[in-house]
Amino acid sequence: MEKNWKVLKSEDEYDVALERTIEIFHAKQGTPEGDELDLLLLLVKDYEDRHFHIPAPDPIEAIKLKLEEKGLKQKDLEHIIGSKGYVSQVLSGKKELTLKMVKGLHRYLGISADILLADSK
Repeated sequence: MEKNWKVLKSEDEYDVALERTIEIFHAKQGTPEGDELDLLLLLVKDYEDRHFHIPAPDPIEAIKLKLEEKGLKQKDLEHIIGSKGYVSQVLSGKKELTLKMVKGLHRYLGISADILLADSK
């Protein structure tokens, strides 16, 4: 199904492009289908970026998830946030993250500062 692809402007065009992307997903690089797949991936991503808003994750939930992923406990954040009680208050949403905490959490946990600076729920 050779088609002259263009910027996707409607949901119908998006659906057709997505269907074709799935159809040729395992195309080899350097082949006509591989080139078509590269183009379709760009077009689909562009359409999704323009039409599907994905909300930023909650900063506290991001911290908790990263702790779990790394096998860490709340006490492992005491050197960044403060006392055991203060860590608990921050992670329960009772206390706000400070800029100093954000910088430390970014370095220690590898969470994007943009996520940590976003408003909590």
